[in-house]
This record gives sequence, C-alpha cells and structure tokens, in this order.
Amino acid sequence: MKDFTKFQGIFPAFYACYDENGAINPEGVRALTQYFVDKGVQGLYVGGSSGECIYHSIDDRKTVLENVMAVAKGKLAIIAHVACNNTADSRILAAHAESLGVDAIAAIPPIYFHLPEHAIAKYWNDISDAAPNTDFFVYNIPQLAGVALTIPLVREMKKNPRVIGVKNSSMPVQDIQMFRDEGLIVFNGPDEQLVSGLAMGAIGGIGGTYGAMPELYLRIYELLRAGQVEAAREIQNECCRIIYKLCSAHGNMYAVIKAVMRKRGGPDCGGVRLPLAALIDSDAAVVDESAAMIDAAIAKYCK
Repeated sequence: MKDFTKFQGIFPAFYACYDENGAINPEGVRALTQYFVDKGVQGLYVGGSSGECIYHSIDDRKTVLENVMAVAKGKLAIIAHVACNNTADSRILAAHAESLGVDAIAAIPPIYFHLPEHAIAKYWNDISDAAPNTDFFVYNIPQLAGVALTIPLVREMKKNPRVIGVKNSSMPVQDIQMFRDEGLIVFNGPDEQLVSGLAMGAIGGIGGTYGAMPELYLRIYELLRAGQVEAAREIQNECCRIIYKLCSAHGNMYAVIKAVMRKRGGPDCGGVRLPLAALIDSDAAVVDESAAMIDAAIAKYCK
C-alpha cells in the first residue's frame, strides 16, 4: 500500500520567473522556491497553468524544474506538470522530471482538438510510460482544456498502476467525491472552494493564488483538520474577496500576484509572458489594495 501522506496539505502552483528581458530567471526560480520552503507549505505544483507552461519551450520548462529541485528536493513534495500539446514533447518532460527525482508528474488532456477518450487515455499512458518509476496525476480542468474527466476514463486510467490521483480543477465539488469513490486521491483545484473540496475528501489543495497568501490557505487547512469548519469558512470567504480583487486589474492576475508578492517583501518574479497582459499604471491601485487586504487578513486570522 502506497503512503500518500507526502501529498497532504497546501501545494502552491509555482509561478514563472522572468528576468528583465522576459527570459526564465534561474535565480528567481530558486528564490521563489526558497520563499515557499520558508512559508511552510507542504509541496509545489510546477509547470502548470500558473507557471504559464503553454507559453514556454521545452528548455524553459526544464530550466524551471531543475532550479526548483535544486532547492526543494528533500524539503517539499514536488509534482511536475509535464503535458505539452503533443505526446513526444510531453514524454521528454516526463523522463526529465523523473531523472530529477520529482514525487509525481501530472498532465492535462491534449487541448484544441477534441479527442475521443481512448486517444486521451493513450496520451496519458504514453506520458506515464516515459517516467515508469513515478506516480501520475490526471489533471481535470474542463473549463480550459475543453474536455471533462469522466468515470469511464478514470476507470481506464486506473489500469495504469502509476495513476494515483486527480488534480481536480472543475467547479463541482461532487467531482471530488466521485473520483475518490474510484479509489484515487484528489487535490482540490479551484482556490475559491478549498474548504468545500477538503470537506468532500480532497487530500490537499493546489492553487494559483496560494503564492500570494500562503499563510491564509495554510490556516484554512489547519483549521479544517482540527474540525473548525466555521473558522475555516470565514477565512475562505476573505480569500475569495482577495481573489476577486486580484482579478480586477487590466493586467493578468498573475502579473498582479507577482507585484503583490514583491510589495509584501517576497521574491521578484518579473512580469508575465505575452500574450498575457502586463500591468499598466492604473493597476497600481489594485496591487496596493490586494496587498493591504492580504496583510489585514493575515493579521486577523494567523496570529
């Protein structure tokens, strides 16, 4: 029986770190990794949506993961998202991730063309075969991938002994229950429903706004484990208000988050990569208000 305790808890989705020319900044990657180690999170999800993976080359993604592992190995559980929009490149990243000793790999389904489920299963299994000694998470994000994970597809994937769970970013928390009933471990994806997802049996959370306010999500997880649902829900509501503020700028939310992190004394991760929208001058107010909301919430709830 496998021990899944290393996958319990709060896993920030790692952000892309760029230099002044928009290239991957290895020093920034290492600084951000150390920032998360110091914050006390349980693990990181590297190379996913929050990491702007679809705008990165294979070499970019290798560089990010190599520098994360240089700092995090033995300190944090690392799940590497390795999917590209073709099987060959995905297999290259899967093998590379295994060579670095990650704890698991993950993959979204292929996007753009709507493939039949047997083709999606083959894509995932081909990726998994390239990392034969590494656990695998199916990534369900239908609102972006254009295809939803179904129970028949789950049952097909369960034939692969390396498939241990689902990173579930669909909005219905019922999906978490259904996937757990199939014997898989599940991470809650939508940050706005961490409390609901954990209550429905998620083993932990992976989130794109966790890096902006890890203290609050760690406190939610701690309170729920202690059975203090009302207190956790109060913090969740405040996190949602902060998320709405982070999304209110002209620039992309991740550009706002990176600016908020800098303002709050965190590492400099640069901006975002085109075609994601950069911040404009009027977004400074959103950054300031978001940072103030986070500071106030931490002072209130994380004493």
